[in-house]
Amino acid sequence: MKIAEVLSQYPDRLWRLAKQAGVTHAVARLPVLADGTPSYEYMDLLHMKQRFDDFGFKLEVIEPGLDAQMHRMKLGIDGRDEDIALCQQLIRNMGALDIPVFCYNFMAGFNWLRTSVSTPTRGGALVTSYNHALMKDAPLTSAGIVPEERLWDNLQYFLERIIPVAEASNVKLALHPDDPPVSPIQGISRIITSPAALKRAINLVPSANSGVTLCQGSLAAAGADIPHEILELGKAGKIFFVHFRDIRGQAHAFSETFHDDGQTDMYAAVKAYTTVAFDGPVRIDHVPTMDGENNREPGYGEVGRLFALGYLKGLLEAAEYEKKS
Repeated sequence: MKIAEVLSQYPDRLWRLAKQAGVTHAVARLPVLADGTPSYEYMDLLHMKQRFDDFGFKLEVIEPGLDAQMHRMKLGIDGRDEDIALCQQLIRNMGALDIPVFCYNFMAGFNWLRTSVSTPTRGGALVTSYNHALMKDAPLTSAGIVPEERLWDNLQYFLERIIPVAEASNVKLALHPDDPPVSPIQGISRIITSPAALKRAINLVPSANSGVTLCQGSLAAAGADIPHEILELGKAGKIFFVHFRDIRGQAHAFSETFHDDGQTDMYAAVKAYTTVAFDGPVRIDHVPTMDGENNREPGYGEVGRLFALGYLKGLLEAAEYEKKS
């Protein structure tokens, strides 16, 4: 497995800490221009990639890709073809620059959602949590009611136009499941809410370049047996990227946890990755905010990330030792 970390576009303290902790690969969002808009241009991607190269990281994943710009496409409204054209441009440039994985999701209207970002956990650390009961009276968004079948149709429309470009560019499309995996939220349906739905989605337009971001936390909230799903999707060659995290609870009510304190057997999960010989990128996902941190970016603190990186590396070493024994 390639130990990766989601990093900002310019070197900062986390770059240095990640390198010191043994991270070898980078996950990045789109480069941001001076006016705050994201860029899909070759030169901006090249400059960002070279900054990582010069620091000793291999840029492996663009995530979440066009998330903020893809909602017209996801909703199937005016402007979706322009959004898809930008996505095609990005993937062509990624292929030209040997950036192999594009992580995307199909959560329309808004991305991952929590009802609390300050839930206390072990030792007073803070985590995010979700309680669907608190959303029952939430108002509709400007999109109104968005039924599931409309989203399925829109996903197929997108994939029919993007997969040929990904194939020609040798870029892997890694679909992230919905978080939280409940439907609807504020009138907008969610469709990638189970392992079965994730598999249905990547088979809408079958391709060797269409696979998944196996987000352990999202699938755990959906009630999945994580090691089983790793084995099934991994043997099929469909895991392109891994988000390593855990939760306690279920889709309608859960809290995130320290990586060693959730409901998933994390050692069994890591052994499953070694069993299927997964050699793609894995990054630490959502971590607790720990003592001395300000919680301004919940889930993305530095101290919890270092703890989780050490925990993951220890599990990997143990799993590799067991495999060789």
